[in-house]
Amino acid sequence: MAGRNITRLATRREREDRTRLHFERSLQVCPPWVQRMGLEAELSGHSGCVNCLEWNEQGSLLASGSDDLNAIIWQPLLHKQLCILRTGHSGNIFSVKFLPSSGDRIVATAAADCKVHVHDINTKEVTQMFTCHTGRVKRLATAPNVPYMFWSASEDGTIRQFDLRMSARDAMILVDMTQYCGTSVEVKCISVNPRRPEIMAAGANDPYIRLYDTRAVTAHRAKHADRRRGGFHGSSDADLNLPTGCTQYYVAGHLPMKQSDYQRRFRTLVSTYVTFSPDGNELLVNLGGEQVYLFDVVRSRKPHRFQLGDYMPGTLQPHDNGVVSKAHHSGAHPTPSTSNGVTNGITAKLHHTNGFSLLEGKQQPRSPHKPSASLPPRAEALKLRANEVFCRQQFSLAIALYNQAIQIAPNSGILYGNRAAAYMKRGWDGDIYSALRDCHTALSIDPNHIKAHFRLARCLHELQWTKESLDCLNQFRGRFPEHAHSQACDMLDKDIKASLFSKTDHDEDKSTKSDTSPNRRRQGDNVSDAEKTLRENALDYEMRFCGHCNTTTDIKEANFFGNNGQYIVAGSDDGSFFMWEKRTTNIVRVLRGDDSIVNCLQPHPSHCLLATSGIDPVVRLWSPRPEDGSNEERLVEEMESAALANQKRMNADPLEVMLLNMGYRITGITEGSDDEAGDGPAQCRPS
Repeated sequence: MAGRNITRLATRREREDRTRLHFERSLQVCPPWVQRMGLEAELSGHSGCVNCLEWNEQGSLLASGSDDLNAIIWQPLLHKQLCILRTGHSGNIFSVKFLPSSGDRIVATAAADCKVHVHDINTKEVTQMFTCHTGRVKRLATAPNVPYMFWSASEDGTIRQFDLRMSARDAMILVDMTQYCGTSVEVKCISVNPRRPEIMAAGANDPYIRLYDTRAVTAHRAKHADRRRGGFHGSSDADLNLPTGCTQYYVAGHLPMKQSDYQRRFRTLVSTYVTFSPDGNELLVNLGGEQVYLFDVVRSRKPHRFQLGDYMPGTLQPHDNGVVSKAHHSGAHPTPSTSNGVTNGITAKLHHTNGFSLLEGKQQPRSPHKPSASLPPRAEALKLRANEVFCRQQFSLAIALYNQAIQIAPNSGILYGNRAAAYMKRGWDGDIYSALRDCHTALSIDPNHIKAHFRLARCLHELQWTKESLDCLNQFRGRFPEHAHSQACDMLDKDIKASLFSKTDHDEDKSTKSDTSPNRRRQGDNVSDAEKTLRENALDYEMRFCGHCNTTTDIKEANFFGNNGQYIVAGSDDGSFFMWEKRTTNIVRVLRGDDSIVNCLQPHPSHCLLATSGIDPVVRLWSPRPEDGSNEERLVEEMESAALANQKRMNADPLEVMLLNMGYRITGITEGSDDEAGDGPAQCRPS
């Protein structure tokens, strides 16, 4: 199985206790079992949508919360119901958690009634009730081996800390985002690092993910005036309880510029779920309105753009993220800067003024790419096949094949350049920025990669980074004069200058018109200077997983599957859930998990077992099915078509999306076929 000698591993597990963990992690979830995943059972008992699921630490119990205001404790391995908790909530339950070190006896629930309740399973009674929030409570979080304490994320813009040893009136505010983002901010999700409980991640109704070192944060009680909706917006540094250096932001590099474009199309970006990998080194985010992103919290990656001098002979040195940029000319300790030349003031580690370090002892430099002379036979075969399907305009398949080839030959500039061309042709959300990143990587491997350099200029133009695009194109013409007056080069030059002219006119119009609208003025005043600085210094993503659709609900999850996090799973608005291989980011299996929408996916702690739920009033269990030749009825065989239909759905008119959710079929969205000719940027043919 997957090239492993299972008999030898099993024998070693019997003889050596230290082999047990390796055995479980290596064989809990593996490719043959993933390819056999199917429906094992349906657990019925709720009468409303099931909005949250949670396994206990041993995986012997499963808790679920529903719109019917009840929480049910299941014995999932027996497919039986253990007990029903009448929670006492008056609104939909959004989160349920077993509290650590409680003998699986204490469960906490959070709901739309702005309340958090604590329950005793044995007595089926509510033991404590917290009413401190003024907005819907969307998520609860616990930390391993930290008894009595848990945290909540609420749409009132606060993260609160609860200690069961204290009075219900003493719930503390750990983070008040309204101090930084204004009264419109809503905290949607939180997660605690399983290996470092002092590190907490939070997502809100924007594309930014916040990472906090809670050792440096002082929890405080809310003032009486703070209890109104949204808290208050402090204007002085004294009001801010987050010391410099205890917070790090993460965001996909293209989203800050794209956010206004999305807003014009009534498309909101919101982090619906965030979770850490089993080793605590990675952060997975399901970003509503976009894709699933994975961030490396140990090895930071700065956003990519372009600055003059990049990839010029004599000025090349590897970045710590594998990208080559202009060498520093002076100073023993140069100031770190982002790849677009903006100084960000962040070092490899984040040190607090009080001595805490957000990533202490974990930071590792990225090894620079070294060019490989020729591809291994397997990688060459994958590249040729990818080039073939690219010419047939099957761009998603081409990208999947290039992904596999890059795993075999990670130092091949041609593979990155070809994948960039496929991304540019496909044009899904975030594809142009992924192409730009691939162009940077290709040029860091081979600075004379002509196509990668030209594609970089095209990507910068498509991302509306017009000045950088013109600088890149001028540098391309200077370095490769034989291509300076080609038709493609002249066309791109004309497009860039037209954009510059249009942008100048737009800026002049803005300067001559004064917008005194109270709403506009309040929106501009909401973000504090500290928040602006944190956003400017946000770090980029490591991987991106495409195919699902997340626009309808704000509780949709994405999770690691396997004790080593080998796979990524996420629900979708089309009623399916997707499974990706993390290493290649390729879709490996799609299953119909709900008649409408799959929101929740929670993997079993130690078995190859997955629990899902959504709009249907049932909990479904998925596991590898027997090899008896029977077909899985819920398998979606046309994975590429399903992914394409979801991308169209995400970009559909809001009215069309509403009709889709009501069950109507709309031509061009529900079907996965693409009738367009696929005319993309010039000079995008693969090498």
